[in-house]
Amino acid sequence: MSAQRGSKSKVYLLRLYDGSTDEIAACLELLLDKSGVGGIATTGETVALKMHFGESPETGHVKPRFIRRIVSWFQHRGTRPFLTDTNTLYRGSRADSVDHIRTAVEHGFTLSAVGAPVIIADGLRGTTEAKIQFEGKLLSEASFGHEFLKADSLLSVAHFKGHELSGFGGALKNVGMGCASRTGKLEQHSTTRPYVRASCIACGICSPWCPVGAISVREQAVIDDKTCIGCAECVVVCPAGAIGIRWDETADIFQMKMVEYVKAIASVRRGRIGYINFITDVHPLCDCYGTKKHAIVRDVGVVASLDPVAIDQASYDLVNEAPVAPGAELSDVYRRGSDKFRDLHPDVDPTVQLRYGEELGIGSRDYELIEIAESARSSAG
Repeated sequence: MSAQRGSKSKVYLLRLYDGSTDEIAACLELLLDKSGVGGIATTGETVALKMHFGESPETGHVKPRFIRRIVSWFQHRGTRPFLTDTNTLYRGSRADSVDHIRTAVEHGFTLSAVGAPVIIADGLRGTTEAKIQFEGKLLSEASFGHEFLKADSLLSVAHFKGHELSGFGGALKNVGMGCASRTGKLEQHSTTRPYVRASCIACGICSPWCPVGAISVREQAVIDDKTCIGCAECVVVCPAGAIGIRWDETADIFQMKMVEYVKAIASVRRGRIGYINFITDVHPLCDCYGTKKHAIVRDVGVVASLDPVAIDQASYDLVNEAPVAPGAELSDVYRRGSDKFRDLHPDVDPTVQLRYGEELGIGSRDYELIEIAESARSSAG
């Protein structure tokens, strides 16, 4: 687990000063040193770097040149890092390991470029899994990609951004949803049910994207509730915004199940999980949405912590405090200092995951933000 409830967790910030991400690349090793995140593994051990390799042709994922720095830092200390993720529910470019690895390579995550291999954690089709028994309010068993439990330690490297189901996606989502096998993903989405609005233009884009063939298109799209698995990818790909979610309690339950998965893996990886959030290219939607999007704020920097709740709370606060980026689709009232994620996704309370994570004891929302001084960065560079 991370910080004890009520204590103040440390979150280290490598702030972007001059607008160029080159300074981030030059100082990532310093961030790993100062934050203690690098201490999750010792000589000879394996380190699973939980990544998102991007959905073609999406460009918001953490770039290979940054990952190369992280990989090199661990390798110089005698550990053996590898890059990993699990396959997706939907029919995109990461639905099985063959296409997933090909996508990673196309986006620059080659052995020669980053210095570490790509290993998809849940096998060829997302069914190679391992289960953890634990005590949650909603769940008592969690299904993860097998290799996440075989690795000696886990480093979450997340791109912090908005998300259509959880409000935002950061460390909690990268581990809770991102490490889950296909069974685990289905379980977390099980209460989510999309519906089609009258504004549907019957373009047919959603139908082939659905992983279970639950959508047919005639005069407009029709979703078969009995077949639908609740992955909500149809919401993301609809160009007319004509597919919505019945939000009664589903968003809260989705977030709570996601956080319970974090509790499950943290319970068997005590002291062996670290978290890094890249607060750059902060887009309105998840990186599974395969199109380029406008960032909502100017790049902030990178944060690191041993506490998944604290790092997400700090990232959330930093985005809400940040100046808006040109072209951002935000209401005037949310331009600075207000909750930008609630403006983007008004039906979702993104703080549910933060509150529930603290309630479960996996971290604290009360954090100390420690900014790495420019003097230290100058000597490191």
